[in-house]
Amino acid sequence: MGGPGDPPEGTPEGAPGGGEEEYRSVVFDESFVRAARLQEFSAQERIADHAPAVRRRPPLRRGLSRQALVLVLLIALAFGTAIYMGVRHPYQTPAARESAEPLRMTVIPLAPEGKVPGTADTAYLYERSPAAQFKSGAEGVPLPASRRTAHFSDSQVVSALTTAKDYVVRSALDPDVLMGGEVRAVRVLLDSDQLDQFDQSFARPTADGRHAPTGWLVRFDPSRAELADRKVRVQGTLQAAEVNSSTLEVTADHTLVYALRPAGAGGKAEVSLFTVRRELHFRFDRDDLRLHQGQLVISYVQAGPLSCAEDSTNHLRPLLAGQTAKEGGPAGTDPYATGSATALCGTLATSAQPRV
Repeated sequence: MGGPGDPPEGTPEGAPGGGEEEYRSVVFDESFVRAARLQEFSAQERIADHAPAVRRRPPLRRGLSRQALVLVLLIALAFGTAIYMGVRHPYQTPAARESAEPLRMTVIPLAPEGKVPGTADTAYLYERSPAAQFKSGAEGVPLPASRRTAHFSDSQVVSALTTAKDYVVRSALDPDVLMGGEVRAVRVLLDSDQLDQFDQSFARPTADGRHAPTGWLVRFDPSRAELADRKVRVQGTLQAAEVNSSTLEVTADHTLVYALRPAGAGGKAEVSLFTVRRELHFRFDRDDLRLHQGQLVISYVQAGPLSCAEDSTNHLRPLLAGQTAKEGGPAGTDPYATGSATALCGTLATSAQPRV
């Protein structure tokens, strides 16, 4: 006999066992029933109101789940924070980079009081001069112990000092530069804003305090003198200091002594010493430090023995062993004229010459 849910004739052959199994796929849960848009009136309601068999239910108001609501709030908070930080962030926008200052240079020739002393023995000359204890070449330009500043790290200070040292070595110790040769090795160390001034100085040398090649580097007139010893004697200091939060300054103060003889005279000619006192002021911003370049802003040079009557703008024309300074001095300077530097000349003290 069939069960209460079975058809009178029993379960058809081949059908799944049990009526519940047959209708299980169409049984709806309570939530599905509550969500239905049509609802059947009860029998009592249909008798009382003569209403239709069904009525339409108002749509259910489905609210956001708690997780979805939290997610929306977090997204809105993050978006608002991003807008606020974009308008009022704690970091100042970096200011545009200022152009490098043009180099201001002063070259002062030092005239000897008498004949320039000389001898054929270069080592003897050095031993009898104030440069006896000076070191040779780049060894005479040591890097000082460096310390970080308020706004620059140790490595940045070292970079500034190294660039200044390289400039001193290339511009005052390189034999090719000293004898009027290629100057590219010096040029590549300069800030790009100063390259036009540098190039103009060599294309059109002018004694205006801005465009003298001898303000950028040391070089001798190759038709007058040549190096008797390629090992230039050097002594001096390098000092770094912070100018402001974006600028480092390095001061290079060195005395350099060269052994010279007449051009083309050979090894038998007498040798004399030539002294250059050079004070250079460099400035470095962060771009300069990254590119291994610097801004040379001040160059103050004293050099001798020279004759004040000769122009030292393009080349240094040294007085050699046995020579004396010519009479006269620099051409007169008009203090009312603009754009021209005041001509200066000094006297080379006897104590600065070797005792031979």
